Amino acid sequence: MPAEFLPGDAPQRGALSFEEQDFIDRLIASHQGQPGMLLSLLEEIQERQPHKYLPADYLEYLAARTGIPGAQIYSVATFYALFNLKPQGDHTICICRGTACHTRGSRDLLERMKLQLGLVPEEDDGSADKLSMTTPDRRFTLRTVACFGQCALAPVVEVDHAIHGHVNERALDREVDALRKGGA
Repeated sequence: MPAEFLPGDAPQRGALSFEEQDFIDRLIASHQGQPGMLLSLLEEIQERQPHKYLPADYLEYLAARTGIPGAQIYSVATFYALFNLKPQGDHTICICRGTACHTRGSRDLLERMKLQLGLVPEEDDGSADKLSMTTPDRRFTLRTVACFGQCALAPVVEVDHAIHGHVNERALDREVDALRKGGA
C-alpha cells in the first residue's frame, strides 16, 4: 500500500480544496444507501481527474466521510482494473497477455511499445502480465490485461478504448504515430 494512503488515517486539513470536498460530499449524498455505492463513487472521482486516476487525498477524504475503512477502499481500487492510483496518459495502449494473444506475439508487441514510447520499468510496475507505465510527458500509458475475451482476434490491443485484432508491430506503430501526430 502506498505510504501516502494509510487506511484509517484522517485526511489532512487543507489536503483538498473546498470545491473538491464539496464535490465528494455531493457524490456521497447522491449515492447514499445504493448498492455498489463505493464503485460508483470511485468511478466518478476518477472520471473528474484530468489524468483519470484516484488521488490518495481523495481516498482518504472518502474514507473519513463515509466511514468505509481505508483498507476496504484501497482493496476495491486495486482489485478492479478500471481504477488507477497513478496519473494516466492522454492516450492508453492496452495489450492483452492472455494465452491466445501470448502465443500470437503480444509479448513482442509489448516490448516494442516499451521501446517506442521510451518506457523503463520501475520496480513496482509488476510483471509483463500486469503492467501499467506512463510516459514522463503523460501522453501515453501502456498497460496489460489478462484477457480481453477476444481470443479469435489474437493478438488484441486496445488503443484509446477501441479494440484492434490481429495486430502486428507495424500496425501498432502506425496507431501510435497517428496519435502522436494528432497533437492530443
